[in-house]
Amino acid sequence: MYRTMAEASISVDQDQFCCPVCLDLLKNPVTVPCGHSFCMDCIKGCWDQEDQSGVYSCPQCRETFTPRPVLRRSYFIAEMLEKLKKIDLQAASPAGPGDVECDFCTGRKLRAVKSCLTCLASFCEAHLKPHQEVPALKNHKLVKASKQLQEKICSQHDKLIEIYCRTDHSCICYLCTMHEHKGHDIVEAEVVRAQKESVLRAVQRKLQQRVQEKEQKLQELKQAVNILKCSAQAAVEHSEKIFTELIHSIEKKRSEVTKLIRAQEKTELREAEELLEKLEQQISDLKRRNDELNQLSQTEDHISFLQSFQSSCVSAEAENLSSITINHQLSFDGVRKSLSDLKEQLEHFCNREFIRIPPQAAAVQVVLHPEPKTRGDFLRYFCQLHLDPNTVNPKLILSESNREVRWRGGDEQYSDHPERFDSVFQVLSKESVCGRAYWEVELGDGWGVSLSVSYKGIRRKGDIESLFGRNDQSWSLQCSSALSFCHNNIKTEAIKTPDPLSSRIGVYVDHSAGTLSFYNISHTMTLIHTVQTTFTQPLHAGFWVGSGSSLQLCDSVVGCR
Repeated sequence: MYRTMAEASISVDQDQFCCPVCLDLLKNPVTVPCGHSFCMDCIKGCWDQEDQSGVYSCPQCRETFTPRPVLRRSYFIAEMLEKLKKIDLQAASPAGPGDVECDFCTGRKLRAVKSCLTCLASFCEAHLKPHQEVPALKNHKLVKASKQLQEKICSQHDKLIEIYCRTDHSCICYLCTMHEHKGHDIVEAEVVRAQKESVLRAVQRKLQQRVQEKEQKLQELKQAVNILKCSAQAAVEHSEKIFTELIHSIEKKRSEVTKLIRAQEKTELREAEELLEKLEQQISDLKRRNDELNQLSQTEDHISFLQSFQSSCVSAEAENLSSITINHQLSFDGVRKSLSDLKEQLEHFCNREFIRIPPQAAAVQVVLHPEPKTRGDFLRYFCQLHLDPNTVNPKLILSESNREVRWRGGDEQYSDHPERFDSVFQVLSKESVCGRAYWEVELGDGWGVSLSVSYKGIRRKGDIESLFGRNDQSWSLQCSSALSFCHNNIKTEAIKTPDPLSSRIGVYVDHSAGTLSFYNISHTMTLIHTVQTTFTQPLHAGFWVGSGSSLQLCDSVVGCR
C-alpha cells in the first residue's frame, strides 16, 4: 500500500525531476553543492564555459563555487527516475482494435503515438524518447501514428513520397523527378495541398448547403406526414360518421320495406280468408242441394218427382261462380326485383363515386409519385413478369419464354413440386411485386380465364380452397361470358364496362395504398373494376385458364410476342 502511494506521488511530481538546463527528465543526474540537480552533461557544459574565470556558479540559483566541484552521480535521484520510467511504461495504453502498434515493443504491443517518416516505423511513448533526446534523431519527421507508412514510400525507389507532379497528377519521390517525371511540373506537396484544401472547402460548403436543403425538406416532409396523419384520422372519423348514418338510413328503409311487405301480406291474407270462407259456404250449399237431388232421384211417385224436379234444377243452375276470382300469381317478385335493381345501382354508384374520391390517404406519396392517369403514366410502373413453371397445373402448358399459358387438356409431364397447383388450372408469376406495379395481358380464344393477384402462401392442393378469389389470400377478375370479381369467396356479379371489352386487359397494383385496378385497353384506357383493401404481403400475378383458353403476358410498349 505504501509503495503504491509513493509511486503515485512520483507520478504526480515528475516535473521535479526535470533538468533546469535542458528542461527534460534528468539523465545521469548529479547534485551540486547548493543542492540543485542537473544532467551530468548539461552542468559540465555550463562549467566548461566558466573555466577561464575559475569561478563556477549554479545555473539555477547563481551560487558560486571555488574551486570547481567534483561531480558524482546522484544514485537516489537515478533510482527514483528508473521507478518513474517503469510507472510510465506500465501506464502506457496497450494497442487495441484499430490502434497503430509500436514497432519496437516486444511481447505486449503498446499503442503508438507517433510515426517517423524517416525511420518508417511507429513508436509508443517510451520508444519515442530517443527521437526526443538524441540530436541525430531530432531532425526526423514525426507525424501522427499511421498504419499507412508503406503508402508514403515510393514503390520504385523506396524513398519518401513528398512531391506532387502536376503533369501526371500523382505523388512522387525526389528520385522520380530525375527519371520518369523529369521535366514535369513538380511542386511541393504542401503547396498543392493548400490549393486542394481551398477546393475541398468549396465542396464542403456545397455539401453543407445541400445538407441544409435536405434537412429543410425533411422537416417539410415530417410536417406533411403529421398533417397527413391528422387529416387521415379526421377523414376516418368523418367516414365512420357518414357510413353510420348511411347504415341507419338503410336500416330504416329496410324496416319500412319489411312493414310494407307485411302490410301487403296482411291485406292479401284477409281477402284470401274471405274467399276461403265464401267458397267453403258455397261448397256446403252445393253438397246440401246435391243431397236433395239424390233424394229426388229416389222418389218412386212420378207426380212428386216431376213437381219437384223443375224447382230443384233451376235453383242448382242459378248459382253463379264467376264472381269469385282466384289470383294464382300472388308473390313478391316485384319487390325482390326492385330491391335487386336497387342493390346493383347502389354498387355501381358506389364503385363509380369511390373512384372519384381523391387518394388523400397517400398525400405524401402523391407529392413524390403522382397517381398515374394516362397509359403512359401506367407504363412507368410496367413489370416484365414470367410464369413460374413450379406452380403451373399439369393440364396447362407454358411457352418457352414462360410468358404464355394455354389449356392443353392432357397432363403435362411436370416434376412433382410442393408449390404446384395440383387440382385447379392455375399458375403464379415467378416475380413478386411491392410498391406500384403494372402489367398487361392479351386474352386468347375461349376467354374462360381469371386475372388475379395472390399472396405466395395460397393453398396449392385441393379444389375450391385453392381457386383465386375463393379465399382471403387472393383477388380475382373472372372473364368469361360476363365479368365478375371475387375475393374471400364474396363475388361481385355482372360488372359492366362503358366500352366493349377488348382482348387486352391491364392490371395495376399500388401495394402501399392497397389499390387493385383492372383496365380495358383498346384505343382508350377504361377502368373495369377497382378495389381498395390492405395488402400485408408481397403479391404475385396469378392466372386461371379454362378449357380451350389461353393468355399471354404483354411487353410494355411493343405489345405481345
